[in-house]
Amino acid sequence: MSNTFRAIGPTTFLSPIPAVMLSCRGTEPGFDRDNLITIAWAGVINSDPPMISVSIRPERHSYSQIVQSGVFCLNLIGRSLCRATDYCGVKSGRDVDKFKETGLHAREVEGFPAPALDEAPAFLCCRVRQRIPLGSHDVFLCAVEQVYVSETLFDENGGLHLDRADLIAYAHGEYHPIRPRPEGFFGYSVARPEVLERRLGKPASAAKAPPKKGGKRK
Repeated sequence: MSNTFRAIGPTTFLSPIPAVMLSCRGTEPGFDRDNLITIAWAGVINSDPPMISVSIRPERHSYSQIVQSGVFCLNLIGRSLCRATDYCGVKSGRDVDKFKETGLHAREVEGFPAPALDEAPAFLCCRVRQRIPLGSHDVFLCAVEQVYVSETLFDENGGLHLDRADLIAYAHGEYHPIRPRPEGFFGYSVARPEVLERRLGKPASAAKAPPKKGGKRK
């Protein structure tokens, strides 16, 4: 039985998307206070060199700060930061000191002129390469100059366990936790049974065959 769909009009319905907090600092008087803004419209746009994009309304206080400095840190967000993340998305840095109001702390990054969020499980140091006006938002295309990850996410052998970050995602106006155990990993559809068991904790007998090719659904 084929699925049925309802048209709801052209809208930004892509879900889920990352929930991150962008930390920045302007260079001009009135804009030089450390600030946080919640960003849901962020994504990876290139791997070599590593680049990301963020979209921000020009009327936002943080927009002017980023245009002035040309840099920011993109901070990953765990569940413990969910309430602060929401607060920083509805309050303006023009009116309040978001670090002070949330009890969070700005972290200076050696050799990089933008603050990071000290409580974040990881953050990306980003430099603007291009700004493109689109309409309601401008998109900033940015080079990732460095990434810092909390030592708490590494095991004794140096292995990275991103599940320890307890990350959240944003889907249709709501914050959702990401499952601690992944459903799969890149290449798992063709992985050997022993790899599936090691990576996913599933017995070799639970490995599923690759999906069969079929026609297009309309």
